[in-house]
Amino acid sequence: RENTLNVIGNGVVIDPVILKGEVTKLKNAGVNVSKVIHISKKAHLILPTHRMLDAASEQAKGNDKIGSTLKGIGPTYMDKTGRNGLRVGDTTANNFNEQYNKLKEKHLTLLGHYNFDTSALADLEKEWLAAVEEMKEMPFIDSEHFVNNAGKQGKRILAEGAQGSLLDIDFGSYPFVTSSNTITAGACTGLGVAPGNIGEVYGIFQCPLPPW
Repeated sequence: RENTLNVIGNGVVIDPVILKGEVTKLKNAGVNVSKVIHISKKAHLILPTHRMLDAASEQAKGNDKIGSTLKGIGPTYMDKTGRNGLRVGDTTANNFNEQYNKLKEKHLTLLGHYNFDTSALADLEKEWLAAVEEMKEMPFIDSEHFVNNAGKQGKRILAEGAQGSLLDIDFGSYPFVTSSNTITAGACTGLGVAPGNIGEVYGIFQCPLPPW
């Protein structure tokens, strides 16, 4: 939409390869993505080995598997909370390759315990690193400052999040949930929003059964 700027917030985990596919579709539709999409420096990156860990973990659960999307989301949030993750802003650091390889080696050690086949990693890694470079055509920003300043200027802000309340990591139908907070409050942490600066935050709470 014209006169609208899209911000991928800090609470999002990003697979550069998937993002590249979506951006390519936008470009083909005539969208100048470098002008209309900004990415938080604090958003975490999904590595190819995160996807492998997701698949290995799900496979190991057998009949007790939770129905993961196998996109590597859970393992990425595990690294985020474990303070091991890679963030978008890290891709511009001089030691990015060192950081990437350190995390990859940690994952390979874990995958070895699962006896998981990692023979496809070299090709996946090549595609992933190329997608990281293409991602850099979009500005990396301190989104928390950007969004709060926009609120102070009286601009309208629409926060969009995936999933519903029943998939919230704390309040959903655990363990069959996603790995983040999907309730309305998630807009505050996922964007770095201070409600007093923005106004009111609205959301829908999806109830399991009426009349709850």
